[in-house]
Amino acid sequence: TGSSDPYCIVKVDDEAIIRTATVWKTLSPFWGEEYEVHLQPTFHSISIYVMDEDALSRDDVIGKVCITRDMLVEHPKGYSGWMNLSEVDPDEEVQGEIHLQVEVQGSQGSRRLLRCTLLEAR
Repeated sequence: TGSSDPYCIVKVDDEAIIRTATVWKTLSPFWGEEYEVHLQPTFHSISIYVMDEDALSRDDVIGKVCITRDMLVEHPKGYSGWMNLSEVDPDEEVQGEIHLQVEVQGSQGSRRLLRCTLLEAR
């Protein structure tokens, strides 16, 4: 039909911790949701999977982006910009990108605060 029914799954080190609401019939979704997650100091990566909900079969993976611990070290004040979706299945072509803003904020005790905002997708 030329549109998708996208939602996101956020995983920390391959453990799913968040599933957004589905935005129906769009190629430019806006979620407007906010979550707070406590990361272990030893985490390796945060992956955001963009999915296409399908009522009649298994949901399709549109693509994913991965924010690694190394990326945060390279950008100690944070990162803002478009990230291309990468494929999950090597046999599938992936098109699309998401605009992320990642901020490393002040500390609470021995923990640093990480705010990751998915601004828009296309």
